[in-house]
Amino acid sequence: MMTEALPAVLIIPALNEEAVICQTLDSIPAGLYRFVIVADNGSTDRTAELAAGRGAIVVSEPERGYGAACLKAISTLPPDIEAVVFMQADNSEIAAEARMLLEPIARGQADFVLGSRILGKAEVGSLLAHQQFGNRIATVLIRIFWGHNFTDLGPFRAISTKKLKSLEMQDRNYGWTVEMQVKAVRNKLRILEIPVSYRLRAAGENKVSGNFRASIMAGVKIIWVILRLWWTPSTS
Repeated sequence: MMTEALPAVLIIPALNEEAVICQTLDSIPAGLYRFVIVADNGSTDRTAELAAGRGAIVVSEPERGYGAACLKAISTLPPDIEAVVFMQADNSEIAAEARMLLEPIARGQADFVLGSRILGKAEVGSLLAHQQFGNRIATVLIRIFWGHNFTDLGPFRAISTKKLKSLEMQDRNYGWTVEMQVKAVRNKLRILEIPVSYRLRAAGENKVSGNFRASIMAGVKIIWVILRLWWTPSTS
């Protein structure tokens, strides 16, 4: 397939995912990526050791935060990588569906492809009520402010490396996904949203959606990022 010819890298931020990281890495189709980076976000268990044992490149970012881990991994990319896929460590996504995310980029049809759990098939209980509510508020605000109709802030996504760097991503925690989407709209990237599957995590605790306090904090941060970007003129 064309996607195998595209020099791509998979980035997986991970924090204390010892129970599931091997299952996640084992599910990745062979030959799809040049290599896989696990961005260890200060784990206190064997996440990093197990990931390295499965052949992943492990980079360490002790500062807690999804965005911080992603930024660390991005900083290590070689110049010949043309696309980056972001995926969660908890095996809630179908790793093989990344081909659907990469194909439009490989064909030159899109710069940024978002996997939508709302358009796709989510297992019962995998998207909690407060997640769906927060997603709805964020996507409505994006539509009001910038006129783009997203359905989800899904973490499973692919983006052209060149375009990713042009976004000058900054958020170091909960606002990472929405910052990328808003900046993609502001920078006039060719955006495509496609259905993806979503399932209950295989093991362990979800650090955000499984924790009500963390979910509230994430929701507040996402709305703050949207408002900040609305008030901050685009430099593109």
